[in-house]
Amino acid sequence: MNLDPIFQIGKDMLTPEITEAVKETFNTHELIKINVLKNCLDDPKSMAAILAERTGSELVQVIGKKIVLYKENKDNKKIELPK
Repeated sequence: MNLDPIFQIGKDMLTPEITEAVKETFNTHELIKINVLKNCLDDPKSMAAILAERTGSELVQVIGKKIVLYKENKDNKKIELPK
């Protein structure tokens, strides 16, 4: 996947500020990649599930310490999913 990470989560782990920033980013992006740094002690899979729930997005995948989330933008749709 050639998508660059927009966010990095480090030792502060999953804060309300990060959650809010991810939520706001969905206004301009439908697909978001997040990099979990080595100094983060939380499990990336559980963080991804929490982020997806709190932002109303869908968890696409977690590979190692990379999280990919998707949320359809009804006003500015860029990605067409197969039916």
